[in-house]
Amino acid sequence: HDCKMIRKLTSIFAILATLGLPAFAHRLDEYLQAIIISVEQDRIQASMRLIPGVAVYARVLANIDTNGDGVISQAEQQAYAQQVLRDLSLSIDGHPLKPQLLSVEFPAIAEMKEGLGEIHIEFSADLPRGAANRKLVLANHHQNRISAYLVNCLVPQDRNIQVVAQNRN
Repeated sequence: HDCKMIRKLTSIFAILATLGLPAFAHRLDEYLQAIIISVEQDRIQASMRLIPGVAVYARVLANIDTNGDGVISQAEQQAYAQQVLRDLSLSIDGHPLKPQLLSVEFPAIAEMKEGLGEIHIEFSADLPRGAANRKLVLANHHQNRISAYLVNCLVPQDRNIQVVAQNRN
């Protein structure tokens, strides 16, 4: 019965991205990290695109290709995606959420070197039951000295969920 009540209540989500400045174009000296969030009654799903600029490519690759062999193995891809998720802080109404990796996809190293390759990470997090008005907070701390961050929330498919504000800093 709680689920029915929750569905009838309007939920409010505020999305915060921290430790970065909004970027409107990909610059060569930045590691662009863009996240799109989809909110559902009992979970969020997110799609993350990470695009290293030419000037920071070597620094980013060193964190991915940990054995320095010039090949990004499946194990290195998984390890890097998990590191990115550990560098996210995600909470709802002050309660921490644990992002779960759904998939990861890497471009060819040559594409990344040219500033064109995008790393794609898909993740989700289960939402506990809560009140009608909720606050979702996302803070990205991954590679914060070289990164520019973007975060947006999709319009929910469920008409009972409304995103009323997205605050960024």
